[in-house]
Amino acid sequence: MKHGIHPTYGPVVFRDRAAGHAFLTRSTATSDKTIEWEDGHTYPVIDVETSSASHPFYTGTARVLDTAGRVERFERRYGKRAR
Repeated sequence: MKHGIHPTYGPVVFRDRAAGHAFLTRSTATSDKTIEWEDGHTYPVIDVETSSASHPFYTGTARVLDTAGRVERFERRYGKRAR
């Protein structure tokens, strides 16, 4: 790899504000905000809106659409197609 052309890769805390969940990982993303982590060190923190802790798919709160009801409503509104 060429030196001097890649962004710095270091520890960063990603914090999900909706779920109150945070995790420490490594990333090239940076932030001016910092947080003191459980190990006593200070790391840059990036606030995210959705993570696996608050996403409906991962939490099991995802809704299943009733496609049969939608088709029936469409047919009632616009009539069945003549074959």
